[in-house]
Amino acid sequence: MFLPLSNGREAPTHPGWPLATPAVRLLDGGRVRLRPLRASDKREWIEQRLLDEPHLRPVETTAPQGWEEAHSPGAWWTMFFSLRTAARKGMVLPLVIEVDGHFAGQTTLGNIQHGATSDCWIGYWVFSRYHHRGIATAACALGTDHALYRVGLHRVTATYLPNNVASGKVLEACGFRTEGFLHANLHIDGQWRDHHFVALNREDFPGTCVRRLRESGRLR
Repeated sequence: MFLPLSNGREAPTHPGWPLATPAVRLLDGGRVRLRPLRASDKREWIEQRLLDEPHLRPVETTAPQGWEEAHSPGAWWTMFFSLRTAARKGMVLPLVIEVDGHFAGQTTLGNIQHGATSDCWIGYWVFSRYHHRGIATAACALGTDHALYRVGLHRVTATYLPNNVASGKVLEACGFRTEGFLHANLHIDGQWRDHHFVALNREDFPGTCVRRLRESGRLR
């Protein structure tokens, strides 16, 4: 059973917030977990995203005001309060990727819908200093399990650019299957870009993403 650790009282009308996930152990011994984004994350979020502009700008939605302005303190607070409001309404879950207790990136569950749709999308980024350790795969698995087994959704979807092979491998490792190809789907780095569309339903596998990663030797 998937039993996240609580960072506060869980909202009864939109489960999964504000909760942290259990920690998983990487092959190199590092510990990864997801926990709610906090106001105190401002400095690490700004510093890491400014440093990683060459990695992030080519794969993220266009920032019309420019990358530096989009990562100013004012932009952080606008984003943070917007995400916090949406999280309290059960529409989005902004989660920090922690590695051995340190801020290392972000995983977001967005456009959360219950009822007949019962799905959300997942997105993630990992600070470049933590690359090549399997952290994105672990974070994607934790976020997907959180969506399916704590938030109680039926389906999680994701998109990735055709040239973003690494992201495609992360999603494949977590069990996502390709369902389509979206033409001119999102405005990325100044132009409309195509995306692969992938999804995972709760009944696709008998166990959690984390369990499958352990069984395949990707996690301890």
